[in-house]
Amino acid sequence: MRNRATNRQARRTRVNRLREWWLAFSGLRSRLLIWYFLLTICITLVSVLATFKIFCDLEEQQAGDRLQRDIDLLQQLVSQQKPTNPTADTWVNLLDRFVAKQVQDPYEYLFLVVNGQLYRSRQTVLPEFLRQDPNLIARWAQPIPSKRPVVREGYIIRVVQPIQIDGQNAVVLGIYDATLRYQMGEKALIIVVQVTLVALVLFSAIAWLTAGRLLSPLHQLRETARAITETDLSRRLTVRGTDEIAELALTFNNMLDRLQAAFTSQQDFIKDVSHELRTPITIIRGHLELLGSDPQEQQETIALVRDELKRMSRFVNDLLLLMRAERPNFLRWQSIDLETFTEELFAKARGLATRNWQLEAKAEGEMFSDRQRISQVILNLAQNATQYTQEGDTIALGTAIANNEVRFWVRDTGEGIDPEDQERIFDRFARGSNSERRSEGSGLGLSIVYALVKAHNGHVELFSRLGEGARFTVVLPRRQPEINASLQGRGRLNNSNFYQQAVAIQHPLPREGRS
Repeated sequence: MRNRATNRQARRTRVNRLREWWLAFSGLRSRLLIWYFLLTICITLVSVLATFKIFCDLEEQQAGDRLQRDIDLLQQLVSQQKPTNPTADTWVNLLDRFVAKQVQDPYEYLFLVVNGQLYRSRQTVLPEFLRQDPNLIARWAQPIPSKRPVVREGYIIRVVQPIQIDGQNAVVLGIYDATLRYQMGEKALIIVVQVTLVALVLFSAIAWLTAGRLLSPLHQLRETARAITETDLSRRLTVRGTDEIAELALTFNNMLDRLQAAFTSQQDFIKDVSHELRTPITIIRGHLELLGSDPQEQQETIALVRDELKRMSRFVNDLLLLMRAERPNFLRWQSIDLETFTEELFAKARGLATRNWQLEAKAEGEMFSDRQRISQVILNLAQNATQYTQEGDTIALGTAIANNEVRFWVRDTGEGIDPEDQERIFDRFARGSNSERRSEGSGLGLSIVYALVKAHNGHVELFSRLGEGARFTVVLPRRQPEINASLQGRGRLNNSNFYQQAVAIQHPLPREGRS
């Protein structure tokens, strides 16, 4: 059994190694290098063929130009001489003088054909291909029906030019043997191809190693993604440089930061909810377990249970409101007359508690918003102000219009807010750490304010000094340019960055305050 297990483990190890090799040669790096190698080979071959074609055409053009120039000079010489009753020696001597004076290239040959008779200079040493086939010159001396009678056959370039000599039909044949030059060009191109292929192999090996280093963040990204679990989001990528891969690694790290913050916020939220619900459930259970047969005691217990259930119901409704505030169709938009709306808000707020209520300003004009939700925002702020003020303290409300924005404010002369608490006061279940009195609410009031204001594409400004009270200002756009899409793309509420995005806070005095 042990041998079988060992064999299975060995086979599994070999399979894993084969799989790793297959992934290595079928991965992104391999595909990039294969395409790079094939593309480079194609470019090299096309470049070599194009270079050789250009070389051949250029060689043909230069050789044809030289032959045509020499033929024209020979034709001028023959026209100037005008020999009478010329013999074969006359034409041979004429070619001797011309070749000795004009033709310097040993691979260039000039022939004169007069009345079908072929003449060549005594100084001309025929190449091997002409000695092997004497009839080849006669065939090549046939006139060529072309504007520029230059013909290349293999490595041989020839030009045929008909001339008239005292009524006699004559043809001048120029031949240039470019075999040596073409062979040198071919050898040079072969050497270039060989060197290019060797260099390409070396560069591919270097590129393989370099690509491995450049793509290492992707492998690290894969390993980090595999290592992430529901309970461990602490892994991060190492960011090096400022290129696209570094940007990808930085973006991935930022995504993990957001996920970790969301998971942490979710866990804290669950803990806070369970903590808030545990207390009334414990109270209800304890009183029901101790419930006796005394009618008066039963009535008192029922009243207490109803009160705790009412508080739990209000708490659940607040949570449902926060959840619904994230939906695109949450708000009911309508036109609101600000002057009348401000008076209604002030009248409702005065019934919250006995305070020195003041209406500081009423804006004149209209805005487009959800009347019920804005009322809830202002009354929540007013309720929060009553919890941290006493009889005789002032709570003031007001509205104003500036820069196409509507500003609602609630100001009080209470105990103020601690600067440390100001940065988290809009978090769910947040309470002041050093406040002398505790709110009877669930800690969701200002979170609801935040959610509703964000749903209206607005923000909240907070100014507070310890011992001098606080001022909350809700700033909302007067018009909503994209009502239907105003909440699309908005993720779950992230209270951790609300301080930076949605709330402007000023806290000049670092002293103790309220929640």
